[in-house]
Amino acid sequence: MAPRLKSDVWVQALVLRCKAEAVPALVAQRGDKIAGAILVRVNRLDGTSDVYQAARNGLGEQIWIRGTGPTSVDEGTADKFVTRQMGFDPDVWVVEIDDRQGRHFLQEPVE
Repeated sequence: MAPRLKSDVWVQALVLRCKAEAVPALVAQRGDKIAGAILVRVNRLDGTSDVYQAARNGLGEQIWIRGTGPTSVDEGTADKFVTRQMGFDPDVWVVEIDDRQGRHFLQEPVE
């Protein structure tokens, strides 16, 4: 199993990747610095969003899954999903990215 980055370092790196591409990104919710779960919400600026959840595959490698399903969802549905996840885990990080193209800037596989 690959070593894991601390959550705060990983989140900082994602925000910096976005900023390098001139795409607005911010940390909407700070979680546990060391091992907090991470959600990445991509606002497509057309009333829809995608929400990605960090997960591990069978080999223990970092992957991402589309928490809100295979297609973009309306803002209200995305809000409810994020709020529900924060209710399950108050230590979750939420990164919000505003990108009309729907780019998530995640480097790990998205399944």
